[in-house]
Amino acid sequence: STCHYAPELFLLRFCYTIPMAYDFKPFEKRIKEVDERFARDLASIRTGRAAPAVLDSVQVESYGTRVGLNQVASITAEDARTLRIAPYDASQGKEIEKAITLANLGLAVGMDERGVRVSFPELTAERRTGLVKLAKEKLEEARTALRHARDEVWSDIQKKEKAGDMPEDDKFRAKDDMQKRVDQANKKFDEALARKEKEIAG
Repeated sequence: STCHYAPELFLLRFCYTIPMAYDFKPFEKRIKEVDERFARDLASIRTGRAAPAVLDSVQVESYGTRVGLNQVASITAEDARTLRIAPYDASQGKEIEKAITLANLGLAVGMDERGVRVSFPELTAERRTGLVKLAKEKLEEARTALRHARDEVWSDIQKKEKAGDMPEDDKFRAKDDMQKRVDQANKKFDEALARKEKEIAG
């Protein structure tokens, strides 16, 4: 609160409360993390087109340690349906081929003189349906994570109001601001899912 003394009224003073702007930066950071995780999850769902992101989850045994595939090889699209993987150490080709096969991504993997070749077979109608279902599950995971983050923020806002650190009007203003951020994030999630469904449909 800020108080002003009115000279003509001697000790009578007028006090007013400065509205407290809630700090949404940590919440916005959480939203960004959920969004990035959802984007990675969608990218890892393969379609009929060759996409290096599908291999992001592949771990390769390299000198006694398991590391991401992109740490031991370069990955490029050879054409619309094929990825070319060039190991930095040619002796690791077999390990890379084995790791992709064990990842069970529904890809055709083979070795040639230039490294490892990964082909993306045409998707069947049944496989497309399964991939759309998986994408929707990833969307629900993102929404659940967002709900948890929202609930924590709302709880924090209510605690601040009860402790006298925030006027009631500001509490409801903060709640509205929080919900706007949630709605924007959910809209972005829905748009990302729609793009993925279109990609899966081919």
